[in-house]
Parts: sequence; C-alpha cells; structure tokens
Amino acid sequence: MRLYTIGQVAAMFHLPISTLRYYDKEGLFPNLERRAGIRRFSQQDLKALQVIECLKKTGLEIKDIKQFMQWCTEGASTYAQRHALFARQRAVVEAEIEHMQRILNMVRYKCWYYETAMCEGHEERLRNLSPADMPQEIRQAYERAHMLTPEDTLDTSDFANNGALEASASDEKLGEC
Repeated sequence: MRLYTIGQVAAMFHLPISTLRYYDKEGLFPNLERRAGIRRFSQQDLKALQVIECLKKTGLEIKDIKQFMQWCTEGASTYAQRHALFARQRAVVEAEIEHMQRILNMVRYKCWYYETAMCEGHEERLRNLSPADMPQEIRQAYERAHMLTPEDTLDTSDFANNGALEASASDEKLGEC
C-alpha cells in the first residue's frame, strides 16, 4: 500500500501543509498513520480529503464536516444523515451556480455592448435599444441577467416617504450598470 507524506498531499491538492495539519488536529483523518511522528496518508485518506475539500467548497463548516466524517465511521446506520447533508449542500451549490450564471449572462451582455460601442464609436443607439432589437443570443443573456429572484426584490415601503424609488426596472436604460 502506497503512503504519502504531508508535503506530497499538500502538493497534490494545492493546499498549505498547515491546512492538512489543521484537518488532522480537528479529527478529520481518524485513521491517519504515523511513522516516527510523521503523518502518512493512505489512498483512503486521499479519498476522504477529496470529500472534505468538496464539502468545504460548498460552504460547509469544519464542525459539520467533522460530523460527517464521524457518521462515516459509524457505518450504514448514518446513511440517511449523510444523504441529507449532501442534499442540502447540493441545493446550496445549485443556487450558487444559478447566481453565477446570471453574472456570466451580464458579462456576456456587457462584452457585446462594449464591442458594439467600440465599432460604432458611441453608445447612443445602445442606450435606447430595447431587448427586442438585440441579437437573440444577447437578448437571452440580457433577460437572464436581469431576471429578478425573490431575494432580489426590494421592500419599496422603506423608500415610499423619500421618493428614492421613482423608476421601475423597465424604465432603466439598458447601457447603464
């Protein structure tokens, strides 16, 4: 069985050695082997680290990852808890992907907008352009970038007294950020 040093694992995963030491200190590698005080990572430890890094990238806190690792040591009786954890994190990742897709659509639209402005030498026509007059792919990117989700909506009652919200979203100029 091949074993890896902490330096090798750090290089493989592009992590600082201190991170691996922290994970070990937190108990995320319950079966980590030591020889003469030197940590030796097995293939099983590397697979565990892949899952740890995956969960960390979904925004899960170390204490929750530690709980997951504990469930893994408890066997089949914790399948439901492990499934529920991954189902929650899947929803988190899907929401983040949707958010990033909206950002990408805005970037696509703005690239087209400024490429067109450079070709025309000005923005006048673009500022007054309606989505219906845009190329289909750009119109779709524009519309997707400007879709409102429930978390994007404003409570306009906060602005009612000072008149801060006078224009609706449809009144915005397309060329403005």
